Amino acid sequence: MKNIAVLGSSGSIGQSTLEVARSLPRQFRITALSVNSDIVKLKQQIDEFHPKRVCVVDRRAAAKLKNSLGHSVKVLCGQEGLDELVRDESVHQVMVAITGSAALVPLISAIKSGKEIALANKEALVMAGEIVMGLARERKVLIRPVDSEQSAIWQSLGGQDVASVKQVYLTASGGPLLSLPRSKFKQVTIKKVLQHPRWKMGKKITVDSATLMNKGLELLEAMFLFDLGVEKIKVLIHPEALIHSMVEFNDGVTMAQLSVTDMRIPIQYALVYPQRLPSALAGIDFYRLSKLHFAKPDLGKFPCLRLAYQAARDLGTMPAVLNAANEASVENFLAQKIKFLSIPKIVEKVMQRHSRIARPSLGQIMSADSWAREEVKRLTCILN
Repeated sequence: MKNIAVLGSSGSIGQSTLEVARSLPRQFRITALSVNSDIVKLKQQIDEFHPKRVCVVDRRAAAKLKNSLGHSVKVLCGQEGLDELVRDESVHQVMVAITGSAALVPLISAIKSGKEIALANKEALVMAGEIVMGLARERKVLIRPVDSEQSAIWQSLGGQDVASVKQVYLTASGGPLLSLPRSKFKQVTIKKVLQHPRWKMGKKITVDSATLMNKGLELLEAMFLFDLGVEKIKVLIHPEALIHSMVEFNDGVTMAQLSVTDMRIPIQYALVYPQRLPSALAGIDFYRLSKLHFAKPDLGKFPCLRLAYQAARDLGTMPAVLNAANEASVENFLAQKIKFLSIPKIVEKVMQRHSRIARPSLGQIMSADSWAREEVKRLTCILN
């Protein structure tokens, strides 16, 4: 039985992870949980799973939870609390389901502690992929991807040397705005943007799906995870979202991973690898499947993907700047401070103003992240 720490247990991936653990009680024990501030949901999870430790990043929320629980569970707080939680010797595997750049530091701590890693966060690798993957190789830690697309690439590779890879096709559903003409993007509402046709996800990642930035971040993530050059990765619009990604090898053979659109499938595979345990989820009914559609992404309609390809070619601190500018801009969009079309405009301006560092340290990456967020603030004030 594995002892698992779930970082970001109140989010969609965190909750799906707990569903998987619930369905496989003989395989997993939930010994640690973390949230940013949602102590209502965390308390429900504590009552069900009885973890030894929990961490609430928000200090006020942590103090409130501590007072309500007494001494029944150890309550940690802040980034130092996350660090202590992942370093706990009783934890075997860490599910990193924290959204955004906040996952980077606990991910590095988990790798340094030699934990098995299931990674559902893409921003940490986008920001510091070379550092993270270098550390993972040094500590002999296998990072098991949870994103459906990265999991599909991982499974399609099947342990083959990446030198045998001719092309990777990173599939994208196209998001909620795929069929909407760009001329109508000016009037698009938050409600419309958050109506994803295939996946039920958090707000930030759903906005990223609408701009196709999510696919751009996955492009960068795949480069670092699988040691691939940007020229070997193509984004492919696939509205049915049944093929989660494909790998074409030098001999002309293409391997694809297909499954229904349910995150519990890649989550379970990452947790139980190299096993394939039974699941209650239905497979694809090929007798009822009539057509699959594929198309090139429209970079004019979705400029965020173009910007991600630029960052993938530039590398250095540019991916961190891309990620931070996008993260801050999406927050502003959800807070109704900017319009939807302002997201790529602001990200591009921030990237243009950035003085790239070719081989940055972790400190320089964090500084670039902070600088980009401040630039977004300035540009948002100017736009308004």
